[in-house]
Amino acid sequence: MPDTRITLRKRRPYATKSNKIRKVKTPGGILRVHYLKKRTKAPRCGDTGTKLNGVPVQRPRELARLSKPKKSVSRAYGGVLCGNAVRDRIHRAFLIEESRAVKQRLRQQEAIARQTKTAAEREESRKKKSKKSGASASTVKKA
Repeated sequence: MPDTRITLRKRRPYATKSNKIRKVKTPGGILRVHYLKKRTKAPRCGDTGTKLNGVPVQRPRELARLSKPKKSVSRAYGGVLCGNAVRDRIHRAFLIEESRAVKQRLRQQEAIARQTKTAAEREESRKKKSKKSGASASTVKKA
């Protein structure tokens, strides 16, 4: 009867997520233990949740060993947002800026209209005053 006993190579016997094992039979017929690494998840876009292209799928320790250009994409929000999300943000920012500019132009036009209106009202009031004062002066002269 073959020996089914195994000996753990590490000194952590607890069945934790980071201590998973697989029993492997060697060509010599001996049972050994292989320690499994956790499965990796691909980095995802913060807005849309889609997988990011150009960013490697690795565990944090391996990612730390990579150089910066290998961990991200050379674009605004590279390695954080996908291209479609960046395009949408740029488009939204442009539209907001345009609406602000339109509102500012409308305010300026209203201010100019108010100024011309008040200037016209002042001229009319001056004309009325001059007519009244001119009429009273002529009546005074006649008397």
